[in-house]
Amino acid sequence: VWIAIGNKEHAPRMDYPPLRVVRFSGPSLAEGVESLLVNGTEIRVTSVAKTVADCFKFRNKIGLDVALEALREARRARKLSMDELWRCAQVDRVTAVIRPYLEATA
Repeated sequence: VWIAIGNKEHAPRMDYPPLRVVRFSGPSLAEGVESLLVNGTEIRVTSVAKTVADCFKFRNKIGLDVALEALREARRARKLSMDELWRCAQVDRVTAVIRPYLEATA
């Protein structure tokens, strides 16, 4: 399970499930977050566009092939708009990285 926390927050410690913690600053932590109600509990998850942008941001940790697959699948399923993806890429500061892949798949 991947979780995002602020730069100065303490990471939670759990035995199960295994956690992968990534740290974000203010705008990157808040952009693209949606609240869902699951079994009476409110949880916060990132939108598809934010998830794809985060995959490119952490491409060295998860692999570029995973980021490209996330982009392909999101576009194939029509689950994101290019405007929303571009806005999330700007917040994550990965526009220079993601631009060639967007142009190649356009």
